Amino acid sequence: MYKNSEGYASPTEGEAMANIMREYRQAVRENYRRQNEIKCRTKVYIVSKYAGDIAQNTADAINYCRFAISRKRIPIASHLLYPQMLNDDNPTERELGTLFGLSLLHTCREVWVFGSKFSEGMKNEIFEAKRQNKTIRFFDKDYKEVSDLCP
Repeated sequence: MYKNSEGYASPTEGEAMANIMREYRQAVRENYRRQNEIKCRTKVYIVSKYAGDIAQNTADAINYCRFAISRKRIPIASHLLYPQMLNDDNPTERELGTLFGLSLLHTCREVWVFGSKFSEGMKNEIFEAKRQNKTIRFFDKDYKEVSDLCP
């Protein structure tokens, strides 16, 4: 039984506090459920061009990731991450970034390939995805899924 500040039983305030706590616990459960649903989404490895027009290709890759997010997936785009910390012009660092990316590819359930022209790096990622029996989906620049782009 809830007691007020003077020590007297106060069922009205007790009921109000119980309702507040019930609503709070429900909100916590709903928040946990929502966060768990997001954390359990399928991870997809994003394959798209990086070299060449790096500014445009980076902007495109960000949009491809946003497209994956809109489809309730967790995008992994190693070509947006590792060039930030490794020098792509240094062969040793480029190889390191490529191997880090392939390691991340291993953790993904699907591989989404964007564009119709494939760089050597993209071909290597697609080859590795095939080797690991990953689901590979091909998309054109307009996010339309296509099936005849396999290199």
